[in-house]
Amino acid sequence: MPWHAQLHLDYRLDQQRTVLQYKHDGPLRILKSLYPEGDAICHNVVVHPPGGLVGGDLLDVTLRVGAGAHAMLGTPGATRFYATDNATTTQQVALTLEPGARLEWLPLEAIAYPGCDALNTLSATLADGAEMMGWDVTALGLPLANQPYTSGRFRQRLEMPGIWLEQACIDATDTHLLRSPLGLAGQRCLGTFWFATGSALTRERREHLLEVVRAALQDCPEDVRAGATCPNDHVLAVRAVAPVVEPLMALFQRAWAGLRPAAWGLGATPPRIWKV
Repeated sequence: MPWHAQLHLDYRLDQQRTVLQYKHDGPLRILKSLYPEGDAICHNVVVHPPGGLVGGDLLDVTLRVGAGAHAMLGTPGATRFYATDNATTTQQVALTLEPGARLEWLPLEAIAYPGCDALNTLSATLADGAEMMGWDVTALGLPLANQPYTSGRFRQRLEMPGIWLEQACIDATDTHLLRSPLGLAGQRCLGTFWFATGSALTRERREHLLEVVRAALQDCPEDVRAGATCPNDHVLAVRAVAPVVEPLMALFQRAWAGLRPAAWGLGATPPRIWKV
């Protein structure tokens, strides 16, 4: 029988402290709130105890960050989309930021196992003055475990409604997409890192943040391809492909470490979970 898991997170600013109220249904949990940077920023880890999704499973996360609050979330492990015979497996995330809110959405990768039929979506709605950083990383198959992505379908959708949309359908039989230099060029890991704002970025700020990110990209390993751009005045996006997850995730962490002080005047000490 498929598992449907729901997690509803509500962050609020209470006397200069970001506090979390939440409820869950099914196998999806949030760990204890931590404050390694002080009361203003609440750090949490989202846990899916089964560790993977099979046919018909659904992970449904809704998150709201109230006015002036700041939350950072990560995950302790990858989201695994296993092979399925009939039903689609789904992970859907809906983020809402109220005026002046900040969010850092920094999960580990999604792994598309051979034979999967997966749908992975994220939608973020930002009010005026709200800002967020986030990333989405996908690994196609497990080449180091001799499980190449030779069958299956992975559908992806990232959006800020009315402002920004990226979507793709990566079918294992689509050799033009997987092998072409205009597609993934044989790479099996892809990701998007973004900095998004509810209010339009000024030209000066946009260009400054692009310079910061592009400086971080200069340290790319030779087998990682990456580029940064502003598709509009609300979004800065970094897109990258790599043969495996680790160098791509390290690149995004460097981009995060550059943008955090440049955009928000905050330190760039890595969250403890990145060291686990």
